[in-house]
Amino acid sequence: MKLIILDHYSQASEWAAKYIRNRIIQFNPGPEKYFTLGLPTGSTPLGCYKKLIEYYKNGDLSFKYVKTFNMDEYVGLPRDHPESYHSFMWNNFFKHIDIHPENTYILDGNAVDLQAECDAFEEKIKAAGGIELFVGGIGPDGHIAFNEPGSSLVSRTRVKTLAMDTILANARFFDGELTKVPTMALTVGVGTVMDAREVMILITGAHKAFALYKAIEEGVNHMWTVSAFQQHPRTVFVCDEDATLELKVKTVKYFKAPPQVNRKGCIYSTNFGM
Repeated sequence: MKLIILDHYSQASEWAAKYIRNRIIQFNPGPEKYFTLGLPTGSTPLGCYKKLIEYYKNGDLSFKYVKTFNMDEYVGLPRDHPESYHSFMWNNFFKHIDIHPENTYILDGNAVDLQAECDAFEEKIKAAGGIELFVGGIGPDGHIAFNEPGSSLVSRTRVKTLAMDTILANARFFDGELTKVPTMALTVGVGTVMDAREVMILITGAHKAFALYKAIEEGVNHMWTVSAFQQHPRTVFVCDEDATLELKVKTVKYFKAPPQVNRKGCIYSTNFGM
């Protein structure tokens, strides 16, 4: 597990975007080998998406051979509603890059059979060869996607009732009116994300500090679903200084330690194995 600590939100966003860019370029995708990328919504990844758009416009990155799978979608919200996650992704990311629409996979919260939609989503991920890199964000209560506190840590894509804390947090997107916020969503499961070959979780702001503490310094707990990623072999947490306010000083110092040089002149890091 790695914890990358940057001074500010903008730096954390740029670091995450560069990491995604480099992973895609190193993968060298093509017509017979697509890079599969899991993506989140919400305010946290917006800075990262802006930087990725910038890389595309500068000619540094192409999404022509990238397939994306989004984490979640509200149930019952029209696809063209300004707060649907379809709208969010197209307005904030997809329409600004060269990705093909047929390579963007987002759950349909208006499907006739919601569980069948979820099962089909899992099959689409398998058919694509699995997820190379799943990028996620978390809520103040430590939920990832819409895997609310108490969710199974081996859960798959399914219908989920939203916790009141999540509804309250999302009310700002619905004119502050709780009655406008959907109470159910389709979401990938914790197990779905754990199956990815690599996971990067973005955590910024003081209001996420306790959740980061639970994710890093305490044990795996289904009441803090983000903590499950302590057990993933390739997890990268990317945060800003504000998000570290609840961490112990020695934890922060450990992860911020500079790389060491051994006697043979090889550079290695001391903070990759925690």
